[in-house]
Amino acid sequence: MYISMNGELMAPEEARLSPFEHGYMYGLGVFETLRVYKGYPFLYKDHLKRLSEGIKEIGIDTEITEQYFYEEIERVVKANEWLDAYVRFNVSAGEGPLGLPVESYTDPQTIIYTKPLQEKAMPVEKQAVTLTLRRNSPEGDIRLKSHHFLNNILGKKELKNRADVEGIFLTDEGHVAEGIVSNIFWVKNGELYTPTINTGILNGVTRQYILRLANELNIPVHEGYFSKEELQAADMAFITNSIQEIVPLSAVDDISYESPATSLIAELQAEYKRHRFYLSSYKELTGKKGNANDMEK
Repeated sequence: MYISMNGELMAPEEARLSPFEHGYMYGLGVFETLRVYKGYPFLYKDHLKRLSEGIKEIGIDTEITEQYFYEEIERVVKANEWLDAYVRFNVSAGEGPLGLPVESYTDPQTIIYTKPLQEKAMPVEKQAVTLTLRRNSPEGDIRLKSHHFLNNILGKKELKNRADVEGIFLTDEGHVAEGIVSNIFWVKNGELYTPTINTGILNGVTRQYILRLANELNIPVHEGYFSKEELQAADMAFITNSIQEIVPLSAVDDISYESPATSLIAELQAEYKRHRFYLSSYKELTGKKGNANDMEK
Protein backbone atom coordinates (compact mmCIF):
# COMPACT_ATOMS: atom_id res chain seq x y z
CA MET A 1 0.00 0.00 0.00
CA TYR A 2 1.18 3.51 -0.83
CA ILE A 3 0.28 6.96 0.47
CA SER A 4 1.41 10.33 -0.85
CA MET A 5 3.16 12.65 1.59
CA ASN A 6 4.02 16.11 0.28
CA GLY A 7 4.02 14.74 -3.26
CA GLU A 8 6.19 11.70 -2.53
CA LEU A 9 4.85 8.17 -2.79
CA MET A 10 5.80 5.98 0.15
CA ALA A 11 4.68 3.11 2.34
CA PRO A 12 2.73 4.34 5.40
CA GLU A 13 5.40 3.06 7.80
CA GLU A 14 7.95 5.33 6.13
CA ALA A 15 5.97 8.53 6.82
CA ARG A 16 7.21 10.84 9.58
CA LEU A 17 5.64 13.90 11.22
CA SER A 18 7.28 16.33 13.62
CA PRO A 19 6.10 16.27 17.25
CA PHE A 20 5.59 20.01 16.76
CA GLU A 21 3.11 19.47 13.91
CA HIS A 22 0.22 21.85 14.68
CA GLY A 23 -2.27 19.58 12.95
CA TYR A 24 -1.52 17.13 15.75
CA MET A 25 -0.99 19.64 18.58
CA TYR A 26 -3.93 21.96 17.94
CA GLY A 27 -6.11 20.22 15.37
CA LEU A 28 -5.22 22.73 12.66
CA GLY A 29 -5.97 20.72 9.56
CA VAL A 30 -8.68 20.11 6.99
CA PHE A 31 -9.43 17.19 4.72
CA GLU A 32 -11.71 15.89 2.00
CA THR A 33 -12.96 12.37 1.49
CA LEU A 34 -14.03 11.47 -2.00
CA ARG A 35 -14.67 8.40 -4.04
CA VAL A 36 -12.91 7.27 -7.21
CA TYR A 37 -14.98 5.33 -9.74
CA LYS A 38 -13.03 3.42 -12.42
CA GLY A 39 -10.16 5.82 -11.82
CA TYR A 40 -12.30 8.99 -11.88
CA PRO A 41 -12.59 11.22 -8.74
CA PHE A 42 -16.27 12.18 -8.67
CA LEU A 43 -17.01 15.89 -8.03
CA TYR A 44 -13.31 16.57 -7.44
CA LYS A 45 -13.64 20.28 -8.26
CA ASP A 46 -16.22 20.73 -5.50
CA HIS A 47 -14.05 18.88 -3.00
CA LEU A 48 -11.04 21.01 -3.94
CA LYS A 49 -13.08 24.22 -3.57
CA ARG A 50 -14.15 23.32 -0.03
CA LEU A 51 -10.64 22.16 0.88
CA SER A 52 -9.16 25.43 -0.39
CA GLU A 53 -11.68 27.48 1.57
CA GLY A 54 -10.83 25.53 4.74
CA ILE A 55 -7.10 25.97 4.17
CA LYS A 56 -7.58 29.72 3.94
CA GLU A 57 -9.86 29.83 6.99
CA ILE A 58 -7.33 28.21 9.32
CA GLY A 59 -4.44 30.34 8.07
CA ILE A 60 -2.42 28.01 5.85
CA ASP A 61 -0.65 30.00 3.15
CA THR A 62 -0.64 27.55 0.25
CA GLU A 63 -2.52 26.88 -2.96
CA ILE A 64 -3.48 23.47 -4.27
CA THR A 65 -4.07 23.68 -7.99
CA GLU A 66 -6.78 21.74 -9.74
CA GLN A 67 -4.19 19.94 -11.83
CA TYR A 68 -2.15 18.86 -8.79
CA PHE A 69 -5.25 17.76 -6.87
CA TYR A 70 -6.50 15.59 -9.73
CA GLU A 71 -3.15 14.18 -10.84
CA GLU A 72 -1.90 13.38 -7.34
CA ILE A 73 -5.07 11.49 -6.50
CA GLU A 74 -4.76 9.63 -9.79
CA ARG A 75 -1.10 8.84 -9.10
CA VAL A 76 -1.74 7.36 -5.65
CA VAL A 77 -4.71 5.29 -6.81
CA LYS A 78 -2.75 3.94 -9.78
CA ALA A 79 0.26 3.13 -7.60
CA ASN A 80 -2.02 0.97 -5.47
CA GLU A 81 -3.60 -0.56 -8.58
CA TRP A 82 -7.10 0.36 -7.46
CA LEU A 83 -9.80 1.50 -9.89
CA ASP A 84 -12.48 2.03 -7.25
CA ALA A 85 -11.25 3.65 -4.07
CA TYR A 86 -11.79 5.80 -1.03
CA VAL A 87 -9.49 8.85 -0.97
CA ARG A 88 -8.72 11.18 1.93
CA PHE A 89 -6.82 14.32 0.92
CA ASN A 90 -5.45 15.83 4.14
CA VAL A 91 -3.73 19.19 4.65
CA SER A 92 -2.42 20.14 8.10
CA ALA A 93 -0.72 23.31 9.29
CA GLY A 94 2.80 21.96 9.60
CA GLU A 95 5.47 22.46 12.20
CA GLY A 96 5.36 25.39 14.62
CA PRO A 97 6.46 26.46 18.10
CA LEU A 98 4.62 25.72 21.32
CA GLY A 99 1.81 28.19 21.78
CA LEU A 100 -0.98 29.58 19.63
CA PRO A 101 0.45 31.62 16.74
CA VAL A 102 -1.48 34.21 14.76
CA GLU A 103 0.87 34.18 11.77
CA SER A 104 0.09 32.16 8.65
CA TYR A 105 1.55 28.68 8.21
CA THR A 106 3.82 28.45 5.19
CA ASP A 107 4.99 24.82 5.23
CA PRO A 108 1.89 22.60 5.47
CA GLN A 109 1.88 18.81 5.40
CA THR A 110 -0.19 17.12 2.70
CA ILE A 111 -1.04 13.42 2.96
CA ILE A 112 -3.26 11.42 0.62
CA TYR A 113 -4.64 8.17 2.03
CA THR A 114 -6.49 5.60 -0.07
CA LYS A 115 -8.15 2.24 0.35
CA PRO A 116 -10.04 0.01 -2.10
CA LEU A 117 -13.83 0.09 -2.19
CA GLN A 118 -16.38 -2.27 -3.64
CA GLU A 119 -19.91 -1.16 -4.41
CA LYS A 120 -21.34 -4.38 -3.01
CA ALA A 121 -19.84 -3.46 0.37
CA MET A 122 -21.80 -0.19 0.56
CA PRO A 123 -24.99 -0.10 2.67
CA VAL A 124 -28.26 -0.44 0.77
CA GLU A 125 -30.34 0.90 3.64
CA LYS A 126 -29.87 2.09 7.22
CA GLN A 127 -31.87 2.91 10.29
CA ALA A 128 -31.45 6.25 12.05
CA VAL A 129 -31.42 6.99 15.75
CA THR A 130 -31.71 10.45 17.26
CA LEU A 131 -28.67 10.97 19.47
CA THR A 132 -28.94 12.29 23.01
CA LEU A 133 -25.63 14.08 22.43
CA ARG A 134 -26.22 17.45 20.76
CA ARG A 135 -24.30 18.74 17.75
CA ASN A 136 -21.56 21.08 18.83
CA SER A 137 -21.41 24.52 17.25
CA PRO A 138 -18.77 25.20 14.56
CA GLU A 139 -15.37 26.43 15.73
CA GLY A 140 -15.69 29.48 13.45
CA ASP A 141 -18.40 31.10 11.34
CA ILE A 142 -19.01 27.91 9.34
CA ARG A 143 -18.30 24.26 9.93
CA LEU A 144 -15.11 23.07 8.29
CA LYS A 145 -14.27 19.49 7.43
CA SER A 146 -11.47 19.71 9.96
CA HIS A 147 -9.56 17.56 12.42
CA HIS A 148 -12.04 18.50 15.19
CA PHE A 149 -13.98 15.22 15.28
CA LEU A 150 -14.55 14.56 18.98
CA ASN A 151 -18.26 15.38 18.78
CA ASN A 152 -18.64 12.88 15.91
CA ILE A 153 -16.66 10.20 17.74
CA LEU A 154 -18.72 10.60 20.92
CA GLY A 155 -21.85 10.29 18.79
CA LYS A 156 -20.46 7.08 17.27
CA LYS A 157 -19.73 5.71 20.75
CA GLU A 158 -23.35 6.36 21.70
CA LEU A 159 -24.38 3.96 18.92
CA LYS A 160 -21.91 1.32 20.13
CA ASN A 161 -20.48 0.75 16.62
CA ARG A 162 -23.71 -0.42 15.01
CA ALA A 163 -22.80 -0.41 11.31
CA ASP A 164 -26.43 -0.51 10.14
CA VAL A 165 -27.42 2.63 12.04
CA GLU A 166 -26.66 6.33 11.53
CA GLY A 167 -26.89 8.68 14.49
CA ILE A 168 -28.75 11.96 13.89
CA PHE A 169 -27.64 15.04 15.79
CA LEU A 170 -30.03 17.73 16.97
CA THR A 171 -28.85 21.26 17.71
CA ASP A 172 -29.03 22.72 21.21
CA GLU A 173 -32.31 24.34 20.14
CA GLY A 174 -33.73 20.94 19.15
CA HIS A 175 -33.54 21.34 15.37
CA VAL A 176 -32.53 18.44 13.14
CA ALA A 177 -28.87 18.94 12.18
CA GLU A 178 -27.02 16.10 10.44
CA GLY A 179 -25.78 12.56 10.79
CA ILE A 180 -22.49 11.58 12.39
CA VAL A 181 -20.89 11.29 8.94
CA SER A 182 -23.73 12.41 6.69
CA ASN A 183 -26.26 15.02 5.72
CA ILE A 184 -29.94 14.16 6.01
CA PHE A 185 -32.88 14.70 3.64
CA TRP A 186 -36.50 13.65 3.74
CA VAL A 187 -39.51 13.65 1.42
CA LYS A 188 -43.04 14.81 2.20
CA ASN A 189 -45.74 14.91 -0.47
CA GLY A 190 -43.16 14.73 -3.25
CA GLU A 191 -41.09 17.65 -1.89
CA LEU A 192 -37.58 17.52 -0.48
CA TYR A 193 -36.55 18.87 2.94
CA THR A 194 -33.12 19.32 4.52
CA PRO A 195 -31.65 21.41 7.37
CA THR A 196 -30.16 24.77 6.45
CA ILE A 197 -26.41 25.20 6.84
CA ASN A 198 -27.30 27.98 9.33
CA THR A 199 -27.94 25.18 11.85
CA GLY A 200 -24.14 24.74 11.89
CA ILE A 201 -23.95 21.60 9.78
CA LEU A 202 -21.25 20.73 7.27
CA ASN A 203 -22.23 21.77 3.77
CA GLY A 204 -21.49 18.37 2.29
CA VAL A 205 -20.39 18.07 -1.32
CA THR A 206 -23.00 15.36 -1.94
CA ARG A 207 -25.54 17.61 -0.21
CA GLN A 208 -24.75 20.40 -2.68
CA TYR A 209 -25.01 17.95 -5.57
CA ILE A 210 -28.42 16.70 -4.40
CA LEU A 211 -29.77 20.25 -4.06
CA ARG A 212 -28.65 21.13 -7.59
CA LEU A 213 -29.93 17.83 -8.98
CA ALA A 214 -33.34 18.32 -7.35
CA ASN A 215 -33.55 21.77 -8.89
CA GLU A 216 -32.72 20.37 -12.33
CA LEU A 217 -35.39 17.67 -11.91
CA ASN A 218 -37.98 20.27 -10.79
CA ILE A 219 -38.30 18.76 -7.33
CA PRO A 220 -39.33 21.44 -4.78
CA VAL A 221 -36.69 21.84 -2.05
CA HIS A 222 -37.05 23.36 1.42
CA GLU A 223 -33.98 24.26 3.51
CA GLY A 224 -34.75 25.40 7.03
CA TYR A 225 -35.03 24.71 10.73
CA PHE A 226 -37.00 21.52 11.36
CA SER A 227 -37.99 19.55 14.44
CA LYS A 228 -37.47 15.85 15.02
CA GLU A 229 -41.22 15.41 14.76
CA GLU A 230 -41.22 16.90 11.25
CA LEU A 231 -38.53 14.43 10.22
CA GLN A 232 -40.48 11.53 11.70
CA ALA A 233 -43.63 12.64 9.85
CA ALA A 234 -41.89 12.32 6.47
CA ASP A 235 -42.94 9.84 3.81
CA MET A 236 -39.35 8.68 3.38
CA ALA A 237 -35.84 9.85 4.25
CA PHE A 238 -32.23 9.33 3.24
CA ILE A 239 -28.70 10.29 4.20
CA THR A 240 -25.82 11.28 1.95
CA ASN A 241 -22.05 11.33 1.98
CA SER A 242 -19.36 11.09 -0.66
CA ILE A 243 -18.45 7.48 0.10
CA GLN A 244 -21.82 5.83 0.78
CA GLU A 245 -23.66 8.02 -1.78
CA ILE A 246 -27.45 8.13 -1.20
CA VAL A 247 -28.65 5.72 1.51
CA PRO A 248 -32.39 5.34 2.21
CA LEU A 249 -33.51 5.19 5.84
CA SER A 250 -35.91 2.46 6.86
CA ALA A 251 -36.79 4.27 10.09
CA VAL A 252 -35.93 7.09 12.46
CA ASP A 253 -36.14 5.92 16.06
CA ASP A 254 -39.35 3.85 16.17
CA ILE A 255 -40.99 5.50 13.14
CA SER A 256 -40.78 3.41 9.94
CA TYR A 257 -40.79 4.76 6.38
CA GLU A 258 -42.20 3.39 3.16
CA SER A 259 -39.98 1.54 0.70
CA PRO A 260 -38.07 3.86 -1.66
CA ALA A 261 -37.84 1.27 -4.47
CA THR A 262 -39.89 3.28 -6.98
CA SER A 263 -39.68 6.66 -5.30
CA LEU A 264 -38.04 10.04 -5.59
CA ILE A 265 -35.06 8.55 -3.75
CA ALA A 266 -34.65 5.89 -6.43
CA GLU A 267 -34.74 8.61 -9.10
CA LEU A 268 -31.95 10.53 -7.37
CA GLN A 269 -29.91 7.33 -6.96
CA ALA A 270 -30.26 6.54 -10.66
CA GLU A 271 -29.04 10.00 -11.65
CA TYR A 272 -26.14 9.74 -9.21
CA LYS A 273 -25.04 6.45 -10.78
CA ARG A 274 -25.11 8.02 -14.25
CA HIS A 275 -23.03 11.02 -13.21
CA ARG A 276 -20.34 9.49 -11.04
CA PHE A 277 -18.03 8.39 -13.86
CA TYR A 278 -17.54 11.80 -15.42
CA LEU A 279 -18.99 14.75 -13.44
CA SER A 280 -16.30 17.00 -11.96
CA SER A 281 -18.69 19.50 -10.30
CA TYR A 282 -22.37 19.70 -9.50
CA LYS A 283 -22.32 23.05 -11.31
CA GLU A 284 -22.00 21.12 -14.58
CA LEU A 285 -25.52 19.71 -14.26
CA THR A 286 -27.57 20.96 -17.19
CA GLY A 287 -31.01 19.66 -16.40
CA LYS A 288 -30.68 16.87 -18.94
CA LYS A 289 -30.79 13.37 -17.52
CA GLY A 290 -27.81 11.18 -18.21
CA ASN A 291 -27.89 8.03 -20.29
CA ALA A 292 -26.14 4.68 -20.35
CA ASN A 293 -23.36 6.00 -22.56
CA ASP A 294 -22.45 8.61 -19.94
CA MET A 295 -21.15 5.84 -17.70
CA GLU A 296 -18.19 5.28 -19.98
CA LYS A 297 -17.15 8.94 -20.29
